[in-house]
Amino acid sequence: MAQGTLDRHRTKFLLDERDIPTKWYNIQADLKTPLAPVLHPGTGQPIGPQDLAPLFPMELIKQEVTQERWIEIPDEIRDVYRLWRPSPLHRARRLEKALGTSAHIYYKYEGVSPAGSHKPNTAVAQAYYNKKEGVTRLTTETGAGQWGSALAMACSFFELQCKVYMVKVSYQQKPYRRVMMETWGAQVVPSPSPDTEAGKKVLQGDPDSPGSLGIAISEAVEDAATREDTKYSLGSVLNHVLMHQTVIGLETKRQLEKADDEADIVIASAGGGSNFAGLALPFAGDKITGKKKTRLIAVEPTACPSLTKGTYAYDFGDTVGMTPLVKMHTLGHDFVPPPVHAGGLRYHGMAPIVCKLYDEGIIEAVAVPQTATFQAALLFARSEGIIPAPESAHAVRVAIDEAMRATEEGKRRTIVLNLSGHGHFDLAAFEAFLADRLEDFEYPAEKIAEALKGLPRVNG
Repeated sequence: MAQGTLDRHRTKFLLDERDIPTKWYNIQADLKTPLAPVLHPGTGQPIGPQDLAPLFPMELIKQEVTQERWIEIPDEIRDVYRLWRPSPLHRARRLEKALGTSAHIYYKYEGVSPAGSHKPNTAVAQAYYNKKEGVTRLTTETGAGQWGSALAMACSFFELQCKVYMVKVSYQQKPYRRVMMETWGAQVVPSPSPDTEAGKKVLQGDPDSPGSLGIAISEAVEDAATREDTKYSLGSVLNHVLMHQTVIGLETKRQLEKADDEADIVIASAGGGSNFAGLALPFAGDKITGKKKTRLIAVEPTACPSLTKGTYAYDFGDTVGMTPLVKMHTLGHDFVPPPVHAGGLRYHGMAPIVCKLYDEGIIEAVAVPQTATFQAALLFARSEGIIPAPESAHAVRVAIDEAMRATEEGKRRTIVLNLSGHGHFDLAAFEAFLADRLEDFEYPAEKIAEALKGLPRVNG
């Protein structure tokens, strides 16, 4: 690809506030076949809007199922987006030099948001729609704390109460994430907790449970379902969440145009799917419609390999079995991953949209070990200056690998990765890595098989 004169010296590509997208992109409009229906956990039949009404405001339910390609972003949401959007796209020239690669490496930096990650893109939208429909309190779960931080901030903007069930191992590893949430006014408890029947059940079976996102989801859903003033808010997996995140990819495409460059490979880490989808879905739409042939790579940890080792089947989104059944690549809702430091990637399943794209060969997936990921994070920090979140470092790892492969093959590739957040609150993990205390963990096949035995039986 020709490299334009605009890109010869620049390392940062910025857009004006006027360039904040006015619409979210809904990839459901471009899928060749529709997503598998969401099923009621009790009856096993497709659910309707009223089945979701106890948990979500109606506007978000409509966004979950709509086939419209473009959904207008309300001015009130764009006004908050202006605090950090459009986020910058950087050309990682210093990293390229350190690698000695012929590849062009770009990173879309979502760590500039007040909460330090991509999560506010949907948190602000969800808080807005709940406020508009008269909700006064939201519950949610959080792994690494980035989603909880984002929702706590969004709730403070729209004067909503917020309760966060934080996976216990992350609650212990990342106390300052808890402090961030509390600073914005949220109540934070370690999950499993004694505050819900779901939490009590887990604690009875394992008082020392490190928790999991599945358990925390069970608690947050139960809390919301049993209170009239409360709705539930999810930071990943669901269609409307992924759609809100597409502002990332839409901006990135415009910034690459300013750089007179075009992506050959798009990479992002994948836990529940919102980070990957936010960057990749606008590119995936072009691929589905035959406009581009961009490679799209989702990166997950070997300790929680839902795409690369999971089964594509209907499963619960939570551990207890309170959520609707969705078809996704899953390790089984009973799966409790080891306490790796990339807490945001410790989920047993994956967003149905991401799973469908993977199943149809539109996207690729790769799993990488923890120590190699932190090695990449150190190289990135020492060349580009930004300490990446452990989740984002998974994308950095694969971007480096792809850049070196391109160099070995004598090809000039343009690689774009989503640096979805900074690692300022993850320094204990970096301390452990620098002290050679981090260990790799590849989840045993027999453990995955055991967890998959609990998959619900679905007719057809």
